Amino acid sequence: MQNQKPAFLVLEDGTTLEGISFGATGTRGGEICFNTGMTGYQEVFTDPSYTGQVLVMNNAYVGNYGVNESDIESDTVTISALVCKNISDRFSRMTAAETLEQYLIAHDVVAIHGVDTRALVQHIRTKGAMNGIVTTETLTADQTREALQKVPKMEGLDLASSVGTKEIYFFGTEDAPYRVAVLDFGVKRNILQCLTDKGGYLKVFPADTPAEEVLAFNPDGIFVSNGPGDPAAMEIAAQKIRSLLEAGIPLFGICLGHQLLARASGIKTYKMHHGHRGLNHPVKNLQTGLSEITTQNHGFVVDAEAVTGSGHAEVTHINLNDGSVEGIRRTDIPAFSVQYHPESTPGSHDSRYLFDDFFALIKNSKQ
Repeated sequence: MQNQKPAFLVLEDGTTLEGISFGATGTRGGEICFNTGMTGYQEVFTDPSYTGQVLVMNNAYVGNYGVNESDIESDTVTISALVCKNISDRFSRMTAAETLEQYLIAHDVVAIHGVDTRALVQHIRTKGAMNGIVTTETLTADQTREALQKVPKMEGLDLASSVGTKEIYFFGTEDAPYRVAVLDFGVKRNILQCLTDKGGYLKVFPADTPAEEVLAFNPDGIFVSNGPGDPAAMEIAAQKIRSLLEAGIPLFGICLGHQLLARASGIKTYKMHHGHRGLNHPVKNLQTGLSEITTQNHGFVVDAEAVTGSGHAEVTHINLNDGSVEGIRRTDIPAFSVQYHPESTPGSHDSRYLFDDFFALIKNSKQ
């Protein structure tokens, strides 16, 4: 490994852990969160929904199959910093181009290994999500406090407007049977692929595109993407989605898109104690009675009582671990959403049917 030097993780509650650096050098901060997945680290690190977060990988080894250009969800690594138990400096996959350490250095990501991540995850689960820094520098107590104070709180933070596309682009083939407008708040590439696989020709719009311009595409369906940050800080986006809902065009949202559909429907969201992130979260479909294993990445959630009290929405999916809302459906217009990621790769494909449901809704609306 290139950077065999001490590194430190410091949390805002004073917890300090020492380990070894294996990424870029310097100091990086963000809200600390953990992922329970045993594989798919490259897809996780490039997921725009992780923007601004210090990520703890709970698996014992990370990096053992290297890095492959095809396994990315965006053009860059989006996490602020990385915390691991063990890092592998060799990889087993023949198609891998470089080690994980080389990849993180190229993307200027500070990382630390040699940390008891399971004890750290227990601490986060007990104390809740909080800000922290990872540093390879020798900081005084005052410098450490200053670095922590510079890290913004995730609650009330609008990050999505800064991570999506800045220019309109098309995805898929123009002769596809259905035109889908995608509102990009940090969309993952495999979501776009799943939409095109089901027959969509996509026009991907920046997050600040006016509703009138989206509707001028004459879409058969509208998709609202995943993304980072607090949905409560995105009132302009919620208002725009409200305008799109009034057009009566079928709408589907995932993750942040789910939360924004709720807020556009007058339904509250709130920050979770420590969030859901991993490839193995059980969800129950209340309409079929079946359970599904899902991939998740979110720190905010839709308020269940507010859904029931809205008078025009219902809960369609719940998390079997804590009973939180995992899906909603408008009862008056063709719109639905889920909190988790049906497009996940790697991960279970149990929920891919939701893309079929979306296009079935489009087909029915065109009859």
